[in-house]
Order: sequence, then structure tokens, then C-alpha cells
Amino acid sequence: MHHSSLDIIHIDNRLSLKFRGELTLYNLTKYKKIIDKIDISKESSVVIDLSELKFLDTAASIFIYNLQKQLRFDSSIYVDTLCDNREVIDMLELVSVQKLKSKKIPDKKKRGFVRKIGEKTYQNYLVFLSFMSFMGELFTHKFHYLISPKNIRFKEIAFEINESAIKAFGIVALTSFLIGLVIAYQSAFQLKLYGANIFIVDMLGISVLRELSPLITAIVIAGRSGSAFTAQIGAMKITQELDAMQTMGFDPYRFLVMPKIAALMITLPILIFISDIMAVIGGMVVANIELNITTDLFLDRFGEVIAVKHFFIGIAKGPFFAFLIATIGIYRGMLVRDDTQSIGFNTTKSVVESIFAVIICDAIFSIIFTNLGI
Repeated sequence: MHHSSLDIIHIDNRLSLKFRGELTLYNLTKYKKIIDKIDISKESSVVIDLSELKFLDTAASIFIYNLQKQLRFDSSIYVDTLCDNREVIDMLELVSVQKLKSKKIPDKKKRGFVRKIGEKTYQNYLVFLSFMSFMGELFTHKFHYLISPKNIRFKEIAFEINESAIKAFGIVALTSFLIGLVIAYQSAFQLKLYGANIFIVDMLGISVLRELSPLITAIVIAGRSGSAFTAQIGAMKITQELDAMQTMGFDPYRFLVMPKIAALMITLPILIFISDIMAVIGGMVVANIELNITTDLFLDRFGEVIAVKHFFIGIAKGPFFAFLIATIGIYRGMLVRDDTQSIGFNTTKSVVESIFAVIICDAIFSIIFTNLGI
């Protein structure tokens, strides 16, 4: 490394800053501190002498450029630069040109309330268009499924039935049993006050078969299987497996999307049936312990007052809930970008949106069935 130094020469009102050797990032700081201590306002002219400078790097070039600019800011001071080294001159000119090209980044203006609403509305509009495009593609392939049974991937559907439903029997059964316990226990306390113990069967049967079992089962499946669909499709998108499938002539809708939707639409009614049984059993246990209603009495009353229509209404909701859960889960998986954070974001959105869609769908069913007198 060459020796470096800075000579400061005062002659009358003329200041000379003479750099020797190398001027780099590593020795800039000490020279800047020395120059900052000089009272330049008393000088009539300043000479930056680089005639004996052997080398300077980009940081040093920027330092010289800023020093020249700072000195020239005071119009009463004459500034001159001496240099005969071609490499040094080229470096100074390069920095000067780039500095002139660069522009100050404008301060970010604060967005107004109306603009925020407009941007959010436009973003939601684009998401809606994207979802409608996805649904159009989906129904096109579903139509081909119906008119051409040979396109149905039975093996993949069977695999998805096992992954999405059969392995979920345990969590659905346990959740429903506990829900039945809690509802019956809370109701029993109130019914005992009025001596209306037997009416726990009416309340439990209608609420469980018609509303609670389909809703609880759909929420559990949305958190379990819907999120799994998003994570699986998202991971395949990040690893470019979807692109590879399309390159090899395999349609992702036919091999991935349709089997998942078909499997969930087939199995969710079965899961709701399991949920009905376990919730009623949970209520029966509490009725026996808290209200002294025997199993035989409970079942006799259940058969007398609970119409079979409530059971079929609950089961009929299954395919609709399944379609919403699977569709939203897969759609969110398709939106995953090339980073793992996107998988987490879309998986969370998938669960939230699926549960919200299921609740809205259940509310629509309730309004329709009430108006029809069913």
C-alpha cells in the first residue's frame, strides 16, 4: 500500500490542500476531520492539488466531488483543482457524470382517505376477476368430467378421500362429541329450573342435526384439509412442479384440482353423519348424568319429535360446504408466489375465507328453508 498524506499550505488568503499517495475509503475519515477544522471562510481561494495523487477509489472520488461542491457553494471563494494523472481525472469525471444523472427521490406523499378506498376497491375488483376466471376454468373441467367419465381419476379421488376425510374422522368425532356435551350441559342447567328436562332432546336434536354438525364439521375440515390444499398447491408452484406438469402435457386441473374437490364433496356428508352421531351421544351422556334421562327414554323421545327432514337438511349442506372449502383452498394455493412467506399468508387467508364462506352459505340455506317452511 502506498504512503498517503495531506499537506495544508496557507499563503496570504490562499489555501492549498495537497493530497499525496493513495486516497481511499480507509483514510478518508482522518482527512475529512482535518479539513473540517479549517476555517475556510477566511480564504479567498482554495486549491485542491491532486498532482501527486497516485490512486483514488470511488469513495474518495465522491469525497473530492462533495468537497468541491461545498467550497463552490460560497461564491466569494475561488476553487481550483490541479491534476495531471489520467486515471484520477477519469475517476473524478465518472463520479461527476453519475452525480449529475442521479435525481433526488421525491418524498412519498401521504395518501388521502378517498385514494385508499379507491385502491382497496380496485385491488378487491382484481381479486374478484381472478377468482371468476378460476371458477370458469373449474366449471369447464367439471363439465368435461360429467360428459366423459373416462377422464375421472378414480385412483386420485380415492387417495384424496383417505387424506381429506378418513384421516379426519377422529378429530371430527371428538370435536362433535365435545360440542354435544357442552350444549347439553349448558341447556340442562336452565331446563332443570322449569322442570322441562325432557325437552333437551328436542333442542339438541334439531340444533345438532340441522345446524351445528354441518357447521362444526365444515369449520374443522376448512382448518385441516382446506389449509392442506393451499399449502400443497403452493409448494408445488414454488418448486415449479405445476409448470413441469403443463410442460409434459398434464392438466393440473384434471390431475390435482378436480380429484380434491370431488373427494371432499363425497366425504363431507359422511363426516357430517359421523358428527351427528357423536354430538347426540355427547348430549345423551349429559342428559343421563345431569337430568336422569335414560338412554331408552332419550332415543324414544328423539324418534318421536325429531323429523327426518332435519337430518337430510344437514347432510344436504355437505357438498356445498365441501365445494366452497376445496375451491377456496386450491385458489389460494394458485395465488402463492415464489417465496415461503406467501405460503403462510395464503394458507391463513384460505382458512379464514373458507370459514366465512361456509357461514354465509349456511345463513343463505337457513333463510331459504325458513321461507319454504322446511
